[in-house]
Amino acid sequence: MAEPAFPTVDTAGPRMTLVLGSGSPRRLELLAQLGVVPGDIRPPDIDEDPMPGELPRPYCVRLAREKAQAIPSADTEIVLSADTTVALGRRILGKPRDAGEAAEFLTKLSGRRHRVITAVAVRRGDRIWERDVVTQVQMKNLSNEELNAYLASGDWQGKAGGYGIQGFAGAFIPWINGSFTSVVGLPLAETANLLLAAGYPLYKPAD
Repeated sequence: MAEPAFPTVDTAGPRMTLVLGSGSPRRLELLAQLGVVPGDIRPPDIDEDPMPGELPRPYCVRLAREKAQAIPSADTEIVLSADTTVALGRRILGKPRDAGEAAEFLTKLSGRRHRVITAVAVRRGDRIWERDVVTQVQMKNLSNEELNAYLASGDWQGKAGGYGIQGFAGAFIPWINGSFTSVVGLPLAETANLLLAAGYPLYKPAD
């Protein structure tokens, strides 16, 4: 099936710069794989609590959009925001508050398949281009030794579901079906299409 076509904007005029609406170093590293260096980094300050009864995918999409909308920008700036959510059935596993909650999340994920959802929102002025990617992930059965070693590493901090596939926990993930970069925090193929649609000069040499 062909990828959906995004309506693009006229790229004539001043060169657009990118504002990364995220404090995630992983997203900054992923953008670097596209050759993109943001002109500025402006993490948004929004309420990330789920609404009552909100399901993981709509929750993730809403947060990415609200983050993009919350960041002030100039006419020559394109804002990119994203949100990554781990879903176990209908349950949202966000960033654990402490090691105890990280242990709870990892124990629930141990030996089970779950979904990792990353939603991306790109805003230029009042227009927003959006995409979300769902990847199926299998976690191995974790031994107490593996769990305790991971908790002691501190790598769970600031990561949805209490783990990061690109680090220590990569050894716990024998199988995924979908986008690896989405599980890390930013689906590169989809993000590139969104940036192009918004008029960002992704594949053009700098002036």
